[in-house]
Amino acid sequence: MLTIKENFLETIHGGKPDRFVKQYEYMETIPDPILFRCGGICNLNQTIVNDWGVTVNWPENAPGPFPIHTPDKLLLPDVTEWRQVLHAPDPRSYTAEEWAPSEEMARKVDRNEKFVACMGAPGIFEKLHYFMGMDNALINYILEPEAMHELINFLADWEIECAKVQIEHIHPNALFHHDDWGSQLSTFLAPEMFREFFVPAYKKIYGFWRENGVELIVHHSDSYARTLVPYMIEMGIDVWQGAVQENDLPALIREYGGSIAIHGGIDNGKYDTADWSREKIRTRLRELFDTCGTAYLIPGVTQGGPGSAYHGMYEAVSEEIDALSKEYF
Repeated sequence: MLTIKENFLETIHGGKPDRFVKQYEYMETIPDPILFRCGGICNLNQTIVNDWGVTVNWPENAPGPFPIHTPDKLLLPDVTEWRQVLHAPDPRSYTAEEWAPSEEMARKVDRNEKFVACMGAPGIFEKLHYFMGMDNALINYILEPEAMHELINFLADWEIECAKVQIEHIHPNALFHHDDWGSQLSTFLAPEMFREFFVPAYKKIYGFWRENGVELIVHHSDSYARTLVPYMIEMGIDVWQGAVQENDLPALIREYGGSIAIHGGIDNGKYDTADWSREKIRTRLRELFDTCGTAYLIPGVTQGGPGSAYHGMYEAVSEEIDALSKEYF
């Protein structure tokens, strides 16, 4: 029997796995002070202000936190003033005591079984709408492209400074990076505009991680983004996590399998609901396996981390994957 890590690598490289990869089992994501203090992370039913000054809230039965953009809490109404308004947190300002739990978590992981992953969230696109609101951000790509390019470059450089500190403390061999690039219907930006604004920044960020010991790059975007897959490959992404059904996963795997692997297929919006059931999950998994095959596919929830909005749903998906592995392998 292959180890978890061996089975994962056989799957994403089109080799001979002996079972389905079970959701997030292949990596242990290590939370750290930069993620908690600078990101969009808070506890359920909690509201925080992160070190950028963005107010973030996680309401009940939502898949994760999101910024609050009421007029009194909008950090950057005018993007041309970003140099005056934004004060980037210093990633080296967090104490040894703050880093100690992350270092201990990383030490306990068996790296023969799993990847040790740093987490970056929110990503560049999300940071921009965290700062200025989604409507303003989308308008600014058209009306203020120069300021947006400058700000994106600034944020990419800041992420690299954060990466240096994370690498020193955690010594990761994987990166799990979040940036939602679309709705369930379409991407937020036209592919050509996405390439112009984001591909250079992400090639720089992901290239830095690669140059410093990271073997696996997993990018989360639980959305429609199939038109961006060539750019994901160009950026250096190994696994697109969060691919929802609207992306036509069988066609995606036929076209791009071998260049990128797909982790998802169990859409939280469809299956992680108050009336979730094992029968619905099992039916969807069978459909996924019958149409996609066993290579380049990691079945799992599209949510950006292990867990579910409704109690027991995530665990049920894992159990059904285990049961169906006995039939398909």
